Amino acid sequence: MSSTPALAELPLLERRTLADTAHEALSDLLASGRLAPGDRLSLRQSAAAFGVSVMPVREAVSRLVADGALEVAPTRAIRVPVMTAQDFRALAETRMAVEGIAASRAAERRGEPELAAIRRAEAAFRAEAEAALPDRARAVRLNRDLHFAIYAACGLNPLREIISRLWLKAGPVINLDLRAHPERLLQGFALHRHAEALAAIEARDGPAAAAAIAADIREAAEFIMSRGGLRDA
Repeated sequence: MSSTPALAELPLLERRTLADTAHEALSDLLASGRLAPGDRLSLRQSAAAFGVSVMPVREAVSRLVADGALEVAPTRAIRVPVMTAQDFRALAETRMAVEGIAASRAAERRGEPELAAIRRAEAAFRAEAEAALPDRARAVRLNRDLHFAIYAACGLNPLREIISRLWLKAGPVINLDLRAHPERLLQGFALHRHAEALAAIEARDGPAAAAAIAADIREAAEFIMSRGGLRDA
């Protein structure tokens, strides 16, 4: 008796699920700033950390390479790309436009649960940034969490997916910048823009929310580019 098509497909479904889980975990490392440009990624070490075989990690890495979030070096090592200043500027401008749209819609469409989540995320980032000795790595993650709490309220999943892919490239650069220049966190630029975004969302003021998020991205990008660290084109 031949096996049914459904049973024959079960192993493939399991591998695909593990690859998706590995992709999600690696994406979180990139977007939350726990990896920096130039950092290398070991397939075997990643697989051991996730408790899976190398195959699903390899599939996840292949997807991230295709998205430009990871690259294969001439030595075959897998690493986070070192972005050019020109590419970083283009990324920042794209983020300002796309994330501004998401913030505007969030202000206009958010409900009380979404607003509460945004308030909690803003408070968590503020507490870390204003600490006597802030944990810079944690601040990067909390900054990401706040932005995505806002974007979760926009009601457009395709838009959130686009933003997520942009953050795969932005997260490592932001992390590297804070490692080298902790004064940016202490100067409080992000705190001011986050407060403006929260106030606009509370007031359902879409244009003001978009302006605050765009200014947050622009000011961070200008600071990073003014300090160097990005390779020439």
